[in-house]
Amino acid sequence: MTLNSKSRTLLTILLLLSLAGVSTSAQKPKKTDPCADPQTQVEMTQCAANAYKAADAVLNQIYKQMVAKLDEEEKAQLKEAQNAWLKYRDANCDFVADQYKGGTMRPMIYAGCLEDVTKKRTTELKTQIEERSH
Repeated sequence: MTLNSKSRTLLTILLLLSLAGVSTSAQKPKKTDPCADPQTQVEMTQCAANAYKAADAVLNQIYKQMVAKLDEEEKAQLKEAQNAWLKYRDANCDFVADQYKGGTMRPMIYAGCLEDVTKKRTTELKTQIEERSH
């Protein structure tokens, strides 16, 4: 079976197109974590929210560890202190973020503040756990 000139040309074009498709699909950059290098305000805000959520999850774990070491009276005291801390955290971060009130940065600043204050509270609770272990 011989191919005529038009068939060879068409086959060559199809072959080249298929190779070009493989080449470009192989060169597509891998999807990376947008938080490694956020480029937009939306990405920065989402990354700040993710960081806060992660810090909050750690705090919750440490809080549970602390509760496990306490008697009923101490648990009630811790709960009262934690509720007061939550009110402080929210009010303080509202104050910090309101410097950017009406701006697109405000949610990012708020989430960043929540993360920072939450990490500090986690450190406080870890220290209290260590002190109670002695």
